[in-house]
Amino acid sequence: MKLKSIKYFAAAAVLGLGMTSCEDFLNRPTEDSYVAGGYYKTDAQCIAAVDYLYNSPWYDFQRGFFKVGEVLSGNYYWGSSPYLDFSLNSNDEDLRNMSYSLWAVNGHSNIVRNYIKNGGASEAIKNQTMGECLLWKAMAYFYLVRTFGDVPIVHDNAGMIEAGDYNDQMKIQKADVYEYIAMTLEKAIELLPEQCTEGRLDKDCARGLLAKVYLQKAGVKGTLDKSDLEQAVKYATIVKTGIEKKIVIKDGKEEEVEETHPARHLENNYADVFKLEGNKSPENMIAWRWVVSSQWTSQNSLQSDLGMTGIDEFGDVWGEWGGPSVDLQDAFNYNILLDPASRICPDTRRAATFMTIGDVVPYLWRDKGGFNYMRFEYDKTYNEAAWGQHRSPTGANVVKHMYGNNADHLAALGTSADRMASSLCTPILRLADVYLVLAEAQCLLGGGTTKDAEAIDAFNQVHVRAIPTAKEAAQKRTSLTFDEVWKERRLELACEGDRWYDFVRLSYYNPSAAIAELKAQRRNSYWNLDLMFKAYFETGQWQLVNKGDNGNEETAMYDDQTEAPNVTEASFTIPFPMEDLTFNPHLREEPIHVDVRATYHY
Repeated sequence: MKLKSIKYFAAAAVLGLGMTSCEDFLNRPTEDSYVAGGYYKTDAQCIAAVDYLYNSPWYDFQRGFFKVGEVLSGNYYWGSSPYLDFSLNSNDEDLRNMSYSLWAVNGHSNIVRNYIKNGGASEAIKNQTMGECLLWKAMAYFYLVRTFGDVPIVHDNAGMIEAGDYNDQMKIQKADVYEYIAMTLEKAIELLPEQCTEGRLDKDCARGLLAKVYLQKAGVKGTLDKSDLEQAVKYATIVKTGIEKKIVIKDGKEEEVEETHPARHLENNYADVFKLEGNKSPENMIAWRWVVSSQWTSQNSLQSDLGMTGIDEFGDVWGEWGGPSVDLQDAFNYNILLDPASRICPDTRRAATFMTIGDVVPYLWRDKGGFNYMRFEYDKTYNEAAWGQHRSPTGANVVKHMYGNNADHLAALGTSADRMASSLCTPILRLADVYLVLAEAQCLLGGGTTKDAEAIDAFNQVHVRAIPTAKEAAQKRTSLTFDEVWKERRLELACEGDRWYDFVRLSYYNPSAAIAELKAQRRNSYWNLDLMFKAYFETGQWQLVNKGDNGNEETAMYDDQTEAPNVTEASFTIPFPMEDLTFNPHLREEPIHVDVRATYHY
């Protein structure tokens, strides 16, 4: 928390014109500023006021989101990055931006909520928009505590700034921070509407996140807490079934009643979630809803860091020097050293997650019949910017987070992309994730195995959607193990910025298992892939041994000479940025316990 952040929070008084309904609230960005005293008077103003919480304050988090979630976890190879070899320290720029962004989200959410509370909108709209503020606040804190561990609780920025003690806050113990997040989400559930469409937050979004929070919280004290796991099951089940059981008083007696609402559903095709059209998918429960605009920070810039140079026409992409890790490819049982004709992967998630020689992605470069990976690299009649060289050190490049070229953007959304800017949403909580939370929580309640029908059905829906050939086996499944769910989470959510936090959760109560898995990963690169890929393009022949420019025969192979990363129990808590430590020396001290439910109120 830094002086820059304080100024940012104070400026959050508000922000902009936007649309006013659930259906079209992000068709255009906020553009104008208002003096707070003259705003928040109508329903439309209050709805527009929270629109920017879906994108702008999160912008500086994008790179840290991916590096922590995917590079640190071993899902992605990013050159000599300190996130790859666990040499990360407090001076890292992406870490600094990540912290700044998360505290900014919290500050903006606090300030906007207070203005709405005291504004002139109808009660229904006040509740809806204050609920949105609280959910975004909870999400920011969920990232903070899983990333940095014990952190301060900034409940009221304005009060702290007025008192002059904003940078004099003690760290709060992780368990208390999780309780604070749960308390915040409970209030959000109370305030939010039962259902909203086109990406706006509703009760199920908050319930799904609360289920995931309780699963993460369950092991924070070193052993698994049964009541937390039961809460995770409870909220995930409500989301899955649309049925909530409540105790009401009838004729002076307690009676259990069921309240129902339409349940969400998974998309039929996994890849559809990540297309530009996936912006409207109900499976994307909580997502950053980016928009291309003249307002820098409203847009998605991930294609620039992760895409292949030339994938769009703006000269803003440089990501081909990294790629999905060899270890992630192993998890999919996919070996790029094999002839493309023999690489049969029944898991449809593989091709929607990463692409390599032999792949064509139909929803990228639609105006050219699809994105042909090999032709893109070697065929100038297909791609004028083709380098004639394969650059990914792992033989593959990510598909998720790619929108393609401007023709793709126009065809899907009717609007243009721009330099380092697309309107492709970034899912940060999907329905499939909630299903797997339910499955994992039930497995842990059962000591590693469950026979619970709802949990097995939730797992099967995710698994069979990805691997249709597994349907018959799924129908015969009578039990489910933690290891099955653990692997399924990796494959289902690969390259979505989440995997590291699975390891953090595991490290709370079984650090040796988390450390062992990270140390055993194949996190390094391949040698001589370009020789093999280029020869295949030119001759149609697949062979591992090819002659290099010097005439010597060189074999394509994995570089296994790098030592395992130096992972310890301390690795699961990322250091605070130096700027934060400078402005608030208490961050170097031991955390304190706070009874958050008695101390903080909404």
